Amino acid sequence: MSDENFEPAVKESPDLRENAKKTALIVYALYIGSFIVGITLLVGVVVAYIYRNDAGGWLESHYRFQIRTFWMFVLFSIVGALLAVVFVGWVVLVFAAVWLIVRCVIGIKRLGERQPIADPASWLFGTSPSS
Repeated sequence: MSDENFEPAVKESPDLRENAKKTALIVYALYIGSFIVGITLLVGVVVAYIYRNDAGGWLESHYRFQIRTFWMFVLFSIVGALLAVVFVGWVVLVFAAVWLIVRCVIGIKRLGERQPIADPASWLFGTSPSS
């Protein structure tokens, strides 16, 4: 059997790509919804971990961005909670909430434009100066 006749078992279809895009949008919505129902943040990161390998291409950066957003938000929240005894902890917690919302809005905007996140490893908002 030659390699020329080899076809992958699963071909990437436009439907698969569209489903991955919808799933990424759902994860952003779950993150924002966590301000109402806290557990949705955890559900969102589980969904991002499950679907990140199905994404491929520009969508892969969104899943990486979402996963990093979760872990950084957890870090900021822990630091804020520990410092809450001192006033500065409340400032950190407010910053973390605003930071999460801004990252989600940027992600939703880039997702709607069918664009990758410029810098998914960024600690701020995943945008480059030219974005």
